[in-house]
Amino acid sequence: MNRVQSFGDRFEKLANIRFADCDPAGIVFYPQYFVLFNGLVEDWVGEVLGVPYAELIGTRRIGMPTVSVQTDFRAISKFGDTVTLGLQVERIGSRSLTLALDARCGDELRVQSRHVVVTTNLETHHAIAIPPDLRASVERFAQHPHPALSHPPLQ
Repeated sequence: MNRVQSFGDRFEKLANIRFADCDPAGIVFYPQYFVLFNGLVEDWVGEVLGVPYAELIGTRRIGMPTVSVQTDFRAISKFGDTVTLGLQVERIGSRSLTLALDARCGDELRVQSRHVVVTTNLETHHAIAIPPDLRASVERFAQHPHPALSHPPLQ
């Protein structure tokens, strides 16, 4: 992933579809989107929320596993395509975040997904309250909507 943009409530990064992302038919093997989306979440936490993901996991021992996924695959992506990955916060709970993620090529929606991530203590593997610094950063991010850049939620 390269170039980054953060439009208030929408975080975007470009991703090149690589040979390793594709199946023998030459299109993205669908689980690879989850790898791309996980990388987008890690980058959002570090670059926008200001908490390096390695520090969150390694030093602070706080995890953010995905516990629920709803995904619609709308169009194929092929080796050599460049897609824009996007992230928006749909809901901030006491221990979880609901994130709307998508992949687009130009104006074409390729994949649309909703992920629920939970903050956990990596020693006990139990859910914990979202740490105050992380919560404050998420709330700041979510309070700057730009409707022209928003995309419809999953139906």
